[in-house]
Amino acid sequence: MITSFYSIGELKDLGLAKFGKNVLISKKASFYYPEKMSIGNNVRIDDFCILSGRIEIGNFIHIAAYSAIYAGDEGVLLEDFVGISGRVSIYTISDDYSGNSLTNPMVPDKYKTLDKGKVILKKHAIVGAGSVILPNVIIGEGTAVGALSLISKNLEPWSIYVGMPARKISERKKNLLKLEEKLLGEMESEKNN
Repeated sequence: MITSFYSIGELKDLGLAKFGKNVLISKKASFYYPEKMSIGNNVRIDDFCILSGRIEIGNFIHIAAYSAIYAGDEGVLLEDFVGISGRVSIYTISDDYSGNSLTNPMVPDKYKTLDKGKVILKKHAIVGAGSVILPNVIIGEGTAVGALSLISKNLEPWSIYVGMPARKISERKKNLLKLEEKLLGEMESEKNN
């Protein structure tokens, strides 16, 4: 059988710090500094994704095609049940665009002003297609971000945000927590049988 996902042996060869069970990573995804990345159980990373830097991926995570996580040393944390739609970009470092400093990675840091900070997507957060997350942001537990949104500040838990910049439009229901409990219960029961 031909598959576009890495085998367990190939995942070991990638040099990841650690990875769990049922990890499906496309052979067309790119990894930079994989030794700084840990991946939990039940994770899928699709074609043409770019992951770079200190990244911690929890359980039951999907990162859709063409998404990019530029974590650097600041780091990105994706807690359990996070969903990242296609073409989402996450940055932990950004240049100063005001004209007060030089920009781009080829210029020494002493000539640049950088905005830096860890990005955290809390449990059950989902991010719609084409969205951009800037440095030093926490997306609250259970929060949903609509497609083509720009996230430049922390987002409240269990809320729905859309737009550029993202603005809260409503609360998000918590019914999915019952489904999570049921899923984990079934998995534990299967493991014990």
